[in-house]
Amino acid sequence: MSFESLSLPHPNAPQTQSCLRVVGSEAGTNPVPKILKLTLGRPKIKSLAVRMGSGTSNGGIGKKNPHGIGENDGVIIVDHGSRRKESNLMLNEFVAMFKDKTGYPIVEPAHMELADPSIKDAFDICVQQGAKRVVVSPFFLFPGRHWHQDIPSLTAEAAKEHPGVSYLVTAPLGLHELLVDVVNDRINYCLSHVAGDVKECEVCVGTKKCKFTSQ
Repeated sequence: MSFESLSLPHPNAPQTQSCLRVVGSEAGTNPVPKILKLTLGRPKIKSLAVRMGSGTSNGGIGKKNPHGIGENDGVIIVDHGSRRKESNLMLNEFVAMFKDKTGYPIVEPAHMELADPSIKDAFDICVQQGAKRVVVSPFFLFPGRHWHQDIPSLTAEAAKEHPGVSYLVTAPLGLHELLVDVVNDRINYCLSHVAGDVKECEVCVGTKKCKFTSQ
């Protein structure tokens, strides 16, 4: 197994982002588990993600990239994982939204730990659907230990059972300028909820946590 450092152009930024690519696997077989995709009923909110518009194939939301995701590529969006079921189900909802907006053919959720599906589960399912390359996108804000060590290690283990399938662990979200809009959108929505103009968002629904408090 070997790690290579790659620099991939980000479609929304002039600078490149550092990524990890791990190549090398050993033969082996395990049955692919059947993952039951659950959904959790929440109010549908016309937020920033919806206002960004429809995606275009092979390039992501609003972008065309000749080197982008193709029909033989699988995408795994991986978060940390939680013991709270509602938090894990939100990743399923995000993945469904991501797949709809980008038009990518193979997109699967995964949790690094504490919940299923695991990275191995998602990797197996991507290959089962015909993926020859798998792109693992960490749904993390900054590049900590999980990005440097844990996710590459778990992905390498998953790839051992699929000789010939290459993979890439992309950079986390990082200091992307669009995150400014996301954070600002969230702040304004919560303030609108406190003012009584909108319902609780999909994160706070049922918790009654979105309110001003004082000591």
